[in-house]
Amino acid sequence: MKKYLILAGISAIAFACGNQATEEKKTEEAAATEQTAPAAGPSAEEEKGIELIAGSDCLTCHKVNEKAIGPSYQDVANKYTADDATIADLAGKIIKGGSGVWGEVPMTPHPQISEDDAKTMVKYILSLKTN
Repeated sequence: MKKYLILAGISAIAFACGNQATEEKKTEEAAATEQTAPAAGPSAEEEKGIELIAGSDCLTCHKVNEKAIGPSYQDVANKYTADDATIADLAGKIIKGGSGVWGEVPMTPHPQISEDDAKTMVKYILSLKTN
């Protein structure tokens, strides 16, 4: 009978400790989610940039967060500042093409994209800066 009482006591302690650890883990996971959750969704201009990129052939060579044929959008965002001169320069590269900055593979020109649309695309890309 003593053995059953001891076993029951150990089981109760193990169960209580296990539940406490589970609750602590849930609390830690909730805190981590709050820290990584975006404060707000994309702005109207960023949404427009996303739509313009989706409607073009950009995603053939670029991905948001991993290198493909060309650099990832996050790598581009991390390399440049979001000032007016940089935005105009990068928009020009979208329209006219370019080479040499990210390696030997040239970026294809996109003369059908207007300067304003190219700037909107660049502003979205630069909004992805992570460092």
